[in-house]
Amino acid sequence: MEYRQLGQTDMQVSVIALGCWPFAGGAVWGEQDDAVSVATVHAALDAGINFFDTAEGYENGHSERVLGRGLQGRRQEAIIATKVSGAHLAKDDVIKACEQSLANLQTDYIDLYQIHWPNWNVPLAETVAALQQLKQQGKIRAIGVSNFAVQDLGEMVALSECTTDQLPYSLLWRVIEREIQPLCLEKTVGLICYSPLAQGLLTGRYATADEVPTGLARTRLYANSRPTAGHTDPGCETEVFAALQEVQRIADGLGQPMATVALAWVKQQPGITALLVGARKPEELQWNLPVLDLTLSADVLAALASATAPVKAKLGNNPDMWMSTSRMR
Repeated sequence: MEYRQLGQTDMQVSVIALGCWPFAGGAVWGEQDDAVSVATVHAALDAGINFFDTAEGYENGHSERVLGRGLQGRRQEAIIATKVSGAHLAKDDVIKACEQSLANLQTDYIDLYQIHWPNWNVPLAETVAALQQLKQQGKIRAIGVSNFAVQDLGEMVALSECTTDQLPYSLLWRVIEREIQPLCLEKTVGLICYSPLAQGLLTGRYATADEVPTGLARTRLYANSRPTAGHTDPGCETEVFAALQEVQRIADGLGQPMATVALAWVKQQPGITALLVGARKPEELQWNLPVLDLTLSADVLAALASATAPVKAKLGNNPDMWMSTSRMR
């Protein structure tokens, strides 16, 4: 396993992090056996993965509770990242939310506590004061954010330490390269990447846009006519599937699965701390581990970037995957 420094802290985290949202089951993920989720946590630890990401908002804390069960007796092996919801950013609400997350996780400290989404109705300084209080009390070790674009991230780093920013980033979602990634590099804010396989597109699972399940076809990559789309964008399905053909061709030339190549590309981008991979069972976790043994040449990195440049151009400067009016600023 490869480990990287978590921001400017003394913590070293695995470059592959286990995203624990699937453990929540519920409306988004469907039926999920908690015992299988616990086994997946154990398999991750056994593979050298020490970084686990969850949130209070994942089915009202169920993901946190399952992760807490999985780490019983092995807490010292793990770096836990969880998130306070955007609706809970008033000072008293932050404190209450943290206490609940600690109870859910069956631990007395959280390694990385992140603001899940900005809330522009609550002064960020008020939220930061609560986070700093929690840190002084030893209940959290580091402060981070998620889904913060340049304006909010700039305000955050002016107020406080900011260890990480968690954002969508993949070969098919490169919007952060324009402004957010450069600011993270300038301010030494580590990037935690979610959806590095673009919700399955970069596994080669789907040959056409029509094959993508309705529940997954919600992002701005897809046409606004899709039943669950919440945006008004035309989408870029033509550009996406043309890019996927080229990425597949490059992967075939390397003798590697497309998913492994796609993860390796993200892993080698500047400022990346960790890639969040979701796994609902131990076998799924194993699918992502070969990326640890793959290093792409500069020529291949450039070819992959070129192949997906039309998608990047079509998406513009809005870093919100789901909404035309961005919830990030």
